[in-house]
Amino acid sequence: MKRFALIGAAGYIAPRHMKAIKDTDNELVVAMDTFDSVGILDSYFPQADFFKEFERFERNVQLRKGGNKRVDFVSICSPNYLHDSHIRFALNNGAHAISEKPLVLNPWVLENLESLEKETGKNVYNILQLRLHPSIIALREKVLHGPKDKVYNIDLTYLTSRGTWYYSTWKADQNKSGGIATNIGVHFFDMLAWIFGDVKRNDSHLDEIDKAAGYLEFERARVRWFLSINPEMLPQQALSKGVRTFRSIKIDGEEFEFSDGFTDLHTVVYRDILDGNGYRVSHAKTAIEIVFSLRHKTPKGITKDSHPFCQKAIQTPFLGFSKDMIGKYLEKLV
Repeated sequence: MKRFALIGAAGYIAPRHMKAIKDTDNELVVAMDTFDSVGILDSYFPQADFFKEFERFERNVQLRKGGNKRVDFVSICSPNYLHDSHIRFALNNGAHAISEKPLVLNPWVLENLESLEKETGKNVYNILQLRLHPSIIALREKVLHGPKDKVYNIDLTYLTSRGTWYYSTWKADQNKSGGIATNIGVHFFDMLAWIFGDVKRNDSHLDEIDKAAGYLEFERARVRWFLSINPEMLPQQALSKGVRTFRSIKIDGEEFEFSDGFTDLHTVVYRDILDGNGYRVSHAKTAIEIVFSLRHKTPKGITKDSHPFCQKAIQTPFLGFSKDMIGKYLEKLV
């Protein structure tokens, strides 16, 4: 049995980590979050120590070092801009780190983390769960064993509606989340690179607080992508089902079905890590470079390579407001 610490226990994704720790027959011994809405702990590890102050959490972890109660892994579900710091905390305290995506916001930090791994003898693991999805594994095998000169045409669409609360959180601050492409797109970009090879071209067509779009060209694929948290972007087929999420990948005009099998992927990732595998710092590099580059590009607007949703996107106001009202709205949130 391995002992885990968890940073970010009140967050949206934290229960998946708690479940993964439980399902792999391990123990969560200490957790922290600056917010105290962590009653979910009772469903998994009611005996876990909990702290709101990082200093007290840090002391708890340090006091466990060197004994039979030491922390073996630190699971990191904190805001994106803190991942780097919390990974360093884990390694410097004798524990491996398992971090949510994106591993870091800036690609040059990756080399520093690899150096720290060598210094401490501890590893950094990234949650790249789509690489373990059965349908996506099958697609990769099909591409690898298919015609070597074939280049696929792909439309990636991911809409995951968020309410107005989103714009009052760190997720709406590009300096903290990396923006839409980083926050909800990085694992899709990782998946595409894993399947279709090296990046040859990376264009931004749209970059707004609630939606982003662009064109990616890999060795084996041309990808038009569109991401949004704006519920106004949902297509009729989603609205008719009463759902607030729409996920689609079309390959050469045919829908690639991968809707099922997401619920337990974190558990699969944890099992893979505990079995001595797992995705490391080097595996995260390509996707981190893609989203970093997108953040520093000037969007081209609609081109012949743009995703079909782009036309609707430029006509869809942010939160029902015209664009000239966005700044005034955000000022009220500060």
